[in-house]
Amino acid sequence: MPSSRALAALGLLCLLLAPSAQAMSLRELRALEKTEKQGRTYTDYYLVGVMEGVLEAHHHAVRQGAKPRICPNGRRLEPRMARGLFDGELRRNPDLYEADMPVELVMRNALEAGYPC
Repeated sequence: MPSSRALAALGLLCLLLAPSAQAMSLRELRALEKTEKQGRTYTDYYLVGVMEGVLEAHHHAVRQGAKPRICPNGRRLEPRMARGLFDGELRRNPDLYEADMPVELVMRNALEAGYPC
């Protein structure tokens, strides 16, 4: 049976060799929409996941003592609204975002602008 030290070393090796997850860039999102048969559907689902992830991270930060930055205050915030929030933010600030910036940044800014505290 391997020692705990050997298991720890194996665990560390696995972490070092495992690929890291990276957020999709605006360029990658646009390419997916154009090249895949169901690209628009894929990106819509991706944006819903990004929106939910941003909201969950925000709620976690607030529980840890951070100042709230997204406040729906009883207003509707549903998954089907993710695409509109995202596209609206890009229309309002076309010169702010570069192609290599993460989709998550746009979504976070969209939520903060649409649901200010």
